[in-house]
Amino acid sequence: MERTDLPPKDAVRYEIPLSFSEAHVTVSRLGEDVSLLFSGGERPHIGCTVLALPRPSLTGDGSVSATSSVINVTGHKDEAVCRYLAEEVCKKTGRTVVCTGGFHVDGITPEQIAEVTEAVKALRIAL
Repeated sequence: MERTDLPPKDAVRYEIPLSFSEAHVTVSRLGEDVSLLFSGGERPHIGCTVLALPRPSLTGDGSVSATSSVINVTGHKDEAVCRYLAEEVCKKTGRTVVCTGGFHVDGITPEQIAEVTEAVKALRIAL
């Protein structure tokens, strides 16, 4: 599997404006690996951790895919965003990636959850 450049040695923080709050993704190098921190809302927290490991895609086309392990805090819904971030960066870099974090807004609506998810997916992390 091809491995691409690592992120810069210094952590890079991305700010994601939302209609009702703000989210953040911090990208850090950890040796040969990548660490991501997802946070935001009224009370950032640790709601989920995802570890993504690169592997050859099952399609057999030579592309890189990822296998993930997930640890969730009961009742938290941060997995979708943390899994997306970890797996996308893993596939792009061919490196082990961990994403941890959480976003909390009291009374968040399904539409606001979708806004957070879509805003994170639109983020272009420089690697």
